[in-house]
Amino acid sequence: MAKQWKCTSCGYLHEGNHPPDTCPRCGASLYQFMLYAPLAPELEEHLAAAFAGESQAYVRNLAYARKAVEEGYPAVARLFRAVAEAEKVHADEYLKYLEGVVGATEENLSRAFENELKAKQDIYPRLVKEAFRLGREDVAWSFIRARDVEERHAGLYKEALSALAGDRDLDYHVCTVCGYVFDQEPPPECPICRSPREKFKAID
Repeated sequence: MAKQWKCTSCGYLHEGNHPPDTCPRCGASLYQFMLYAPLAPELEEHLAAAFAGESQAYVRNLAYARKAVEEGYPAVARLFRAVAEAEKVHADEYLKYLEGVVGATEENLSRAFENELKAKQDIYPRLVKEAFRLGREDVAWSFIRARDVEERHAGLYKEALSALAGDRDLDYHVCTVCGYVFDQEPPPECPICRSPREKFKAID
């Protein structure tokens, strides 16, 4: 029985022992095809661990790049940013195996909304409790700020679903201290961490 391969760019299905050299629908390379078959649980765990590792490396290398700039090493900063971009490519690839082809925008908004609620209601309460138990109030409050921002993110996804239906355009500003997002001009200070308006970054 021939195998089925799915293009992770457009969802095209190909039957054969190997994927095509290029996708006949969108032109993606053979490396952007994945076997259209369930993953073994242990392989799914390995991919999840690899995705987490590459995502962390991406963020870590961007932090290293900022430090290199501060210390006057622009060439080293460029190297860190280049490697960070490579780690992002790897993370994106592993995510495709874990979630398949990204769905339609409305479906993605609904899934993102559910993920934010899960983080707020299920994940962060445990983390906060454990941090307090271990005597790390600073870490607990870091988790609390993130939890409160997740709630805001969920609300924004819900609003975006309505805006999508009404074909409305929205502008966003992100607090660079805690991650709070405004869908309009930012206020004089962040409602979560009290950082001044200057700490908000406009998103293009």
